[in-house]
Amino acid sequence: MTSPILGEFLGTMVLILLGNGVVAGVLLKRSKAEGAGWMVITAGWAFAVMAGVFTAIACGSSDAHLNPAVTIGLAVSTGNFAKVLPYLAAQLLGAFAGASLVWIHYHPHWKETEDPELTRACYCTSPAIRKPVANLISEVIGTFVLVFVVGAIFSKAVAANGIAPGVGPYLVGSLVWGIGLSLGGTTGYAINPARDLGPRLAHFVLPIANKGQSDWSYAPIPILGPLIGGALAGVLIHVIGL
Repeated sequence: MTSPILGEFLGTMVLILLGNGVVAGVLLKRSKAEGAGWMVITAGWAFAVMAGVFTAIACGSSDAHLNPAVTIGLAVSTGNFAKVLPYLAAQLLGAFAGASLVWIHYHPHWKETEDPELTRACYCTSPAIRKPVANLISEVIGTFVLVFVVGAIFSKAVAANGIAPGVGPYLVGSLVWGIGLSLGGTTGYAINPARDLGPRLAHFVLPIANKGQSDWSYAPIPILGPLIGGALAGVLIHVIGL
């Protein structure tokens, strides 16, 4: 019994389980991956996107957005907003579920990790230098690149040049890896409102040991920045006619 909503929910859940899972593996004390570094985190998120996209497609969502910014951007580019609210709800719930599974999976390690900043980083983003305007711009730019290049990957012009069917998820994963390596050092590259808000809510409500505050003062930036960046990319996709 597959459906687009189920696909968006399960795809986003897998995305967050593997994406936040790699962050937890690198940051939490006594994890075998502790200290593995930024390259491992960015690679893990790339594979998480790939796995989430395949899951979403298999479970009924041929769109496989997994990201409100992608949903908004493509709605702006096509003028069809019918999928926006149901997809956003499914993505947010999927992100919350995925983050909850990260808590369960790493359960013994939260107590071992006394730094609440490290614990929160396993759920949601925070800036390297807290400058709200600069942080917002970083999220706008990163998400613009994500949505616009996704539009290019699946454009008719690229398809006409012999891109094999089914290779899209691998290319999107590679794109996210590139964004993380090139643009992620400023804010942790949320580039996805559900990716940040769903896990932040999970961090807020779950009884995580040593968790500290959920940093709600920063929360609007990884929501608004990606939505703005996605919408701007949608406008350009429409103007160019990808």
